[in-house]
Amino acid sequence: MRALQYREIGAAPELVEIDTPEPGPGEVRLRITAAGACHSDSFLMSLTAEQYGYGLPLTLGHEGAGVVDAVGTSVTGVAIGDSVAVYGPQGCGRCYHCAQGKENYCERAAELGIAPPGLGAPGAMAEYLIVPDARFLLPLGDLDPVQNVALTDAGLTPYHAIKMSLPKLVPGSTAVVIGAGGLGHVAIQILRAITPATVIALDVGEEKLALAKEVGAHEAFASDASAAEKIRGVAPQGVQAVFDFVAIQPTLDLGHAVVAVEGDHVVVGVGAGAVPAGILAAPYDSTVRAPYWGSRSELFEVFELARKGLVKVETEVFSLDDAPEAYRKLHDGELRGRAVVVP
Repeated sequence: MRALQYREIGAAPELVEIDTPEPGPGEVRLRITAAGACHSDSFLMSLTAEQYGYGLPLTLGHEGAGVVDAVGTSVTGVAIGDSVAVYGPQGCGRCYHCAQGKENYCERAAELGIAPPGLGAPGAMAEYLIVPDARFLLPLGDLDPVQNVALTDAGLTPYHAIKMSLPKLVPGSTAVVIGAGGLGHVAIQILRAITPATVIALDVGEEKLALAKEVGAHEAFASDASAAEKIRGVAPQGVQAVFDFVAIQPTLDLGHAVVAVEGDHVVVGVGAGAVPAGILAAPYDSTVRAPYWGSRSELFEVFELARKGLVKVETEVFSLDDAPEAYRKLHDGELRGRAVVVP
């Protein structure tokens, strides 16, 4: 089969021919119908040899959807021909967090060598994918896999981040979304769908700001030196939640400058930086959180939002042959929303 692999530190991913995998006991093989490209992949491929720890070669793609093509022995819960999406942050299934469906916070994944597809295990940027357990497969039903595959991360990650702040996003509240790209434009829709908050979007690109307004942001400001003042013009006492999908020092500083007393500063992006903490360094009882992905039950909820037409991912579709170009455009910031590869 064909697969897009990261094969050399610092090099672009390559389309290669590898053996088609066969499912072992308890495993499910999918014929991939769609795979999403994510900034996490770009981040992974930017790491130095000393920082990188995901194994080479690595088939990319942690957002995956497909049709059940073959099953190993003892598999129940799915049937040949089922259209499914893959839950990416896979865990042991037995620890306290996994028992709640929060496999994104599995206590033993590192110890047991369990890694998400495309982030240590073979991913979905291929014609076929082996899924280690049927519990990681959620039925898509009538949802189009190409239009909705990105919800497995670009929908689930912001949904989880926002859901934890729901008690603060009451009538009269304000939420700020920093970065209106792949995850941010979905976050805006989720905020509009499940909260009454006024939503302010920030980005450095005019096209992303236009997209933010299209998908429901009440305000869209350039993420520059004037952004904090503009936000304070809307919310003089500060905002109840900041969702930072960039997470570099300038955006972290901006979020810190506008968060209110008892507000949430939620750092979702994979950038690096520091946020001041302490009774004299931040508004009283404000919090800083760094959530990761989301639970299996939350992915069901995200798909329900999509079925009701409340969340839609802006997608640009590429063939597997053109997948390296999708990653180039992702790296260079040329995508309006999310890149989806169809084998």
